Amino acid sequence: MANQILVLTVLAMACTQVIAFEPSPLQDFCVADTTSSVPRVNGLPCLDSKLAQAEHFFFGGLHIAGNTSNPLGVKITPVNVAQIPGLNTLGISLARIDYAPWGVTPPHTHPRATEILTVLEGSVAVGFVTSNPDNKLFSKVLNKGDVFVFPIGLVHYQQNVGNGTAVSLSSLSSQNPGVITIANSVFGANPSISDDVLAKAFQVDKSIISDLQAKF
Repeated sequence: MANQILVLTVLAMACTQVIAFEPSPLQDFCVADTTSSVPRVNGLPCLDSKLAQAEHFFFGGLHIAGNTSNPLGVKITPVNVAQIPGLNTLGISLARIDYAPWGVTPPHTHPRATEILTVLEGSVAVGFVTSNPDNKLFSKVLNKGDVFVFPIGLVHYQQNVGNGTAVSLSSLSSQNPGVITIANSVFGANPSISDDVLAKAFQVDKSIISDLQAKF
């Protein structure tokens, strides 16, 4: 009997943690009220449902190619709660990624979402790395119509491996997945992380760290 109670307790705790991560909405919708002064707990305050309009659930222009004229050669067009207030509490979002030839989305993570990516045009090399201590790389070259999943929180990347442009569409399991670009976070932190810390972490000279920090 004691073992059964223990098992039920563990299951209850597991279910509670799952629900607490991104709770199911308790109403039909909760259009984000960005003007509200109500403190944010997990998401944005709800607009009075009587004031909701179709435009709150709409975003136009995802068919338009993004401008990839930048050092990375990519343009990400997000479609999350910032663009569609009606996504608030619904736990889903999108992103279109346009790639110039050999353009790259650098290693990054989404702390609050799993990502599933579909290639619409071109060929895209993708990969993610598991957590310590294995740090195993799972990578594959995707072509038009191929799909790949990046588990929540794991470092991953995408690169166009063709001489033409490429396009992919990502779905993410949060209305606000967040993004942490590794290089920006490590070398572009404000205030800066100590060059002594980074030099030891990367096993390089401090001058190299200074050069990298200057780029971010």
